Amino acid sequence: MSTLWKNQAFTISHADASAFRGEGLRAFFEYRQLGIAEATQGKFGAHVIRAVPGMESPGAWHSHALDFQMVYVTRGWVVFEYEGQGEHILREGSCVLQPPGIVHREVRHSDDMELIEITSPAEFDTREESPS
Repeated sequence: MSTLWKNQAFTISHADASAFRGEGLRAFFEYRQLGIAEATQGKFGAHVIRAVPGMESPGAWHSHALDFQMVYVTRGWVVFEYEGQGEHILREGSCVLQPPGIVHREVRHSDDMELIEITSPAEFDTREESPS
């Protein structure tokens, strides 16, 4: 068995038993942790992110120090801008793999936007950036 899988615990997260919280990277989003960080001893993280209705993104450029970041939109839409890739509108069913360190920003989103984000590791640093 791979050492990657040896230190994982079984976990289930149900929507009706897990609250969204305002504590997260962005004040205009709410986050619902899915228990993945605890089950993988921090190797991976997964959470549902949803828009706080009426709050807008300041469009701040930033990057993350991580090995893996995937976003899958489950409801509404969100516009991300990536350095060297331009603006992209992600809508229900859209998926993006954001390479490690890519400079990007969230430009705008619908009030009903909801997405799933999976990262490795679960905890990572975020740096403010300026596009080149």
